Amino acid sequence: MGVDFLIAWRYIKSRHRLNFITIISYLSTAGITIGVAALIVVLSVFNGFGSLVTSYLISLDPHVRIEAKSENGQQNLKQLEDMLRKDDRVRAVTPFVSGKVLLVHEDATFAVSLKGIDPYEVNNVCDVGSYINKGTESLHTIRQSDGTLGLPRTVLGAILAYNLGVVPGDTVTVISSANIDQMLMVHAMPLTVKAVVSGTYYSKSNEYDVDYMFMSIDAAQYLLGYDNAIQGYEARLNNKDDASSVQKDFNSHINKADYVVSTWYDLHRELFTVMKIERWVAYLLLSLIILIAVFNILASLTMSVIEKKRDIGILRTMGMEQKKIRKIYFYQGLIVGLVGTLAGFALGYFIYWLQVTYVIYPLDPTQFKISALPIELRWTDFVAVGLASLGLSLVASFIPAKRAAKVDPLESIRWE
Repeated sequence: MGVDFLIAWRYIKSRHRLNFITIISYLSTAGITIGVAALIVVLSVFNGFGSLVTSYLISLDPHVRIEAKSENGQQNLKQLEDMLRKDDRVRAVTPFVSGKVLLVHEDATFAVSLKGIDPYEVNNVCDVGSYINKGTESLHTIRQSDGTLGLPRTVLGAILAYNLGVVPGDTVTVISSANIDQMLMVHAMPLTVKAVVSGTYYSKSNEYDVDYMFMSIDAAQYLLGYDNAIQGYEARLNNKDDASSVQKDFNSHINKADYVVSTWYDLHRELFTVMKIERWVAYLLLSLIILIAVFNILASLTMSVIEKKRDIGILRTMGMEQKKIRKIYFYQGLIVGLVGTLAGFALGYFIYWLQVTYVIYPLDPTQFKISALPIELRWTDFVAVGLASLGLSLVASFIPAKRAAKVDPLESIRWE
C-alpha cells in the first residue's frame, strides 16, 4: 500500500470537526448510497417482472422453431428433423401446423388460433400438461368400442373455454377457411370437424388462454388443408438459454431462402425489446442520482485542495511527485465512492430481503395474477451499478486532483 493511499485515508479519517467540507462529504456518501440502493432495487424489480413475463410468454412456446418458407424447404424438412433429434441440446421435437379457424359451440363463435402437434409430444415440447386446470391434455383421437377412430380431441385455453361456455367432455365445431376459394367458386362447404374438449389449461398468458386451441397434427392438417405436409418443427431444449446457439448452428447449415429458424426470444421480440429499453432508461435516469452525488465529491475535494494547500506545498518541497499528489485526491474520491457503493449494496439487499421475507409491497392477484411485487437479484446488476458509481466518483476526482498536482510549493508556503 503506497504512501499516497495512506495520506488519502488519513485525510478521510481526520475530519473530526463538523465543517462545511465534512458535511458535503457526508452528503456525497449518502447520495451515492441512496442512488446505488435505488438502482439495485429498481433493476431487481425489472428482473422479477422480466422473468415473470418470460415464463408466461414461453410457457407453451417452443424454444426453437424451424419453419419452411418455400416448396424446396418443404421437401427437405425431414433432414432438419434428423439434425434436431441428433442434437444433444434438444430434449423433444414435434412437427406442427398452425392457422386460424372458427370455433363454434351453440350460439358462441370465436376466431381462434389452431396448432396441431404430435399428441405424444404435447407435454415434452409445449408442456401443456403443467397448466391443465380441468380435464386432461390428451390429443389422441377417440376410439369407438369397435376399434374405429371417432372424434378428435382438443385442448382449449381456460378463458376461451369460459367464453364458449364449454367444459371437458363437451363437443365443439371447428370450421376452417382452407378451401375458401372452392367455396366461392363452386359453393362448396367449408372444412368442418367436430372435436371433443378433453381439457382446458391456464398458463396466465392471454395470448394462449384467450386465443389458442391444440389438436392432433392429423386433424389440424385436414382442417388447414395441409394434407400430409407440415409447416415445420418445434423443439424444446434442455436449457432455453441454448436457443441462440442452436439457431446459429442451424442457420449455418440451411438456406435462409427456404427456412426460417426462430427462438423463443424471436417469437416475442417486440415485447422483449421494449422491456430492455425500459430497463436501460430506468438505469440511466436513476444514475442521475449518483451523478448529483458525485458533484458533491467534486465540490468537497476542490475545497479540500484549497484548505490543504499548505500541506500539499510541504509534501512537494519534501520531494513528492505531482503524480503522487494526484493519486492522493483520486484515492479520496475512490474511498468516498467505495463506501457509498458498499452501503448502497447493503441497503438495496436489505430492501430485497424485506420484500422476499415480509412482502412489504403486496399486489392484488385478481388484477395482476401475482400476489406480491416480483423481485430478483442478479450479480451482473451489482457489477454494472458498482462500476458506474466508482467510475463517476473517479471522474469527479479528476479536476481536484489535477488542480492539487499543479499547486506551486513555494507560493503555497510563502505566507504560512
